[in-house]
Parts: sequence; structure tokens; C-alpha cells
Amino acid sequence: MNRKILVIGGGGREHALIWKIAQSPSVNKIYAAPGNGGISELAENVAIGIKEVDKLVAFAKEKQIDLTVVGPDDALAVGVVDAFQKEDLRIFGPTKAAAQIEASKAFSKDLMKKNNIPTANYFNFTDIDEAKKYLKSCSYPTVVKASGLAAGKGVIICEDQTQAENALDEIMSDKIFGSSGDTVVIEDFLQGQEVSIHALSDGNKAVIFPTSQDHKQIFDEDKGPNTGGMGVIAPIDWVTDSNMQTIKTKIVQPVLDGLRNEDANFVGCLYPGLMIDGDKVNTVEFNARFGDPETEVYMRLLDSDIVEIFESCVDGNLDPEEVQWKSGYAVTVVLASGGYPGKYQTGLPISGIEEAEKLDNVIVFHAGTKKAGDQYLTAGGRVLNVTATGETLNEALATAYKAVDLIHFEGVHYRTDIGKRPS
Repeated sequence: MNRKILVIGGGGREHALIWKIAQSPSVNKIYAAPGNGGISELAENVAIGIKEVDKLVAFAKEKQIDLTVVGPDDALAVGVVDAFQKEDLRIFGPTKAAAQIEASKAFSKDLMKKNNIPTANYFNFTDIDEAKKYLKSCSYPTVVKASGLAAGKGVIICEDQTQAENALDEIMSDKIFGSSGDTVVIEDFLQGQEVSIHALSDGNKAVIFPTSQDHKQIFDEDKGPNTGGMGVIAPIDWVTDSNMQTIKTKIVQPVLDGLRNEDANFVGCLYPGLMIDGDKVNTVEFNARFGDPETEVYMRLLDSDIVEIFESCVDGNLDPEEVQWKSGYAVTVVLASGGYPGKYQTGLPISGIEEAEKLDNVIVFHAGTKKAGDQYLTAGGRVLNVTATGETLNEALATAYKAVDLIHFEGVHYRTDIGKRPS
């Protein structure tokens, strides 16, 4: 076959997906909308935004795209999948109704409660005075979340009532996350370690990926504000078979069944963020798409044709045996712009990517980059994802950091402790 694939998005996740898609013998042309500097080496970038649904549909028709793959949550939330399906265009990703599992934390928490999925106790609020009244009865720390999409930054852990009231003021009054903060979720703080799980689903069945662990805070030792993610390791050795059984039978399958009962059949990548404390597994939140930077490690470990897997999900006949994994470990270290997740400069020249990729087992996935002639320039908060594989976790980490040392741009910031948390 000579398949033409369109990937919606332009970050590190999409670069990793395109890198894997390009390995499929059935694919001879890949487009990315809008893509980025690194993606341009593998795909043709198209100047269409991720929420420009009509333009994306028109492009897919014009180019006779065989399959579209959606990367970002924002595109799913505005209903790009529904629009493609209406035109009989094949697309991998959940509908707007199913993507509510991420786009509305209030909807997600209510769905979990209804289907007995383990999660923290919570209340939803649309009135700031009611929310502040409730804070008086909370035990601390407590967690305040904007219900809508906030680029991974809408969760604030509050150590006391004053902090929690300030969080409510920022989210509900100051609208730092816009309309995403019209509803807030206040929930109990969960003890344990966060673990990312991904599952591909055809609407009924699911294939669960190996475990991974993101490092969300900007500074070493998990200090500072949350980001979209500063680094990932996979798999996680201390997660037990019993934990995985709980994840499969008490979390992933029940939420797929629950969504189907709400007429919101979920086809795509379901990504539960979990908190594991010994035998206890709780759901922190659900995402309706591949994680970023989790995708960058998963694509390094996947040993199957991803296009065939996507097709089987769309067709409703996913075969778990179809999804095979390489042995060993993969890691990602994110190189961010100075100042991220606050204000940062762009347009700064990047050096050393080519030298880094000459190292064995290293691939650099681009997130916030653009290309000017032969020069890569910074164009976002998270700029590059330096990935490495190894037979052991320490080997993969050592290789990744060796590659990181070769790359430079002004103000570059990265965590030096990825994969160093005590288990």
C-alpha cells in the first residue's frame, strides 16, 4: 500500500509519532499540521492550526488522506474527530463526547464516581463563594483543579486554606486559565507516586502499554511549578503485577464501558494518570490522547507497526497480540527555554543536535523548534526531547545525559534528576 497519513499537531509527541509512522512499509507520504522544525525532516508541514477543523477536513479530502492521527487534546475537544467522521474520513482519536474525559475534569470525576473507579474524594464548584466555604472543612494539603484544559498546568496543590483560596481567586476570578476555570474541582490529596499508563482502545478492548513516569515540576527534586512534563522513564520496575491487574480491571475497562454507556464510545489513546501507594491505585485524571513527553519513550520501545495498530482501532478489531514491545528501558530528558513555564524568549539558535544523534541509541524529538535555512531555532517552552534506550535504566539515563551535554541554546534548562526518584 501507499498510504498517505496526516498527523495533527506540532510538538514532541507528534514528532515521535511521525518518526514511528515513517517506519511503516505501508506509508509513503506523511503530512503534519502544523508540524515543527524537526518534523519537517520526515513529513511535509502544512500551515493549518490544530483547531482549524474545516481547513483540516478540506485538506484531508484534497490530498485523499488514508488516515489522520490526532495528537493534541485541544483538537479533540473542539470535535475534529466528529467532523472527519461526518465526511467519512478515517481518523484515529476519540469524539468530542468521549474526549470530555479530559476536557472536563468535573465530567471525568462524576464518571469515575458513577462507575466505581478508584479516585480521590472530590466536589465540583461553579461558585467561588461556595468553593471557599468548602475549603474551611478540608484537610490539607488539598488539590484545586481547573476543570477544563490548561496545558498540564491547571492543578494546584495547596498546603493550607490561604493557598487554596488564592488558587481559587487565580482560577475563577483572575481567569489565568480562561474559561477552563469556570468550574473547579477540589479533591483530597493522594499519597504515593504518580505513574502514567497508556491504553489503545477500539471502543471495547484495550491494550495497555508498559508503565512510565513523568517528572512534571520544573526543578530537580520535584520543586517549583507544574509543567507539561520535564522528562520520562519507562518501564517502572516497582509497579507490581497486582497493580497492573487493578489498572486493567478496575480503571481502564470500567471507564471504557462507562463511556460507551454514555454514548461516548472511546476509540483512541486513553491515558490515565495514576497515584500508586503500595497496593492502592487511584486515578488522578484521565487524558484522551498520547502523553507528551511519554509518547517519546513509548515510540522508542514499541516493536510493532503503529499504523496497523491505529487502523485496527478505527476498524474496531484491535488484537492485543498485535502490540509488541522491545526489552530494555527508554528515557526522555526535556530541554526547556529559560523562564518556562513562565515567560521565555524564542528564536534562539540551537546547536549540537546532529552530534547528539550520532551517539548510539539516541534520538532527539523536537517540540518547540522551527527551521530557518539549515539552522534550528527555539520556538516554544519545551524545545527538545532527548531520548535514549538501554538494557538498564541507568544505561539509558547515562546515554541521554551524555547527549544533553552536546546540545546548547541560550538559557537552556533541564532537570538533572530524571529517573532518580526512590521507588
